[in-house]
Amino acid sequence: MAPTIIIPRTAKFFQSSTSRKEALSLYREILRTTKAFHWCDEKGEPWNIRLRKEARKEFDLSREEIDPLIVARMLVTGRDCVQHIQQKFNDADRAAWERIEKDSRSR
Repeated sequence: MAPTIIIPRTAKFFQSSTSRKEALSLYREILRTTKAFHWCDEKGEPWNIRLRKEARKEFDLSREEIDPLIVARMLVTGRDCVQHIQQKFNDADRAAWERIEKDSRSR
């Protein structure tokens, strides 16, 4: 006979509460990251506004997901994407400042 696993009600609440906190943390991190994108797209809309709209849309679409594995996968993927974007942006910003310093020294 297979063992029966009893999960207390508080454990389920803790899992959903933790996922909610992680999702809110990720959403806030995305909003903070979008502040750096101040230039406009081809339509003249600032990228930070466009990225915020897209982030909101993605979070609204996944709001009803109840499978904890899928929620965890979405959170990990989202966090990883934000970290990659931040790293690329920081590398590009550093390279731009190095070019500026190099040009100012050569004058």
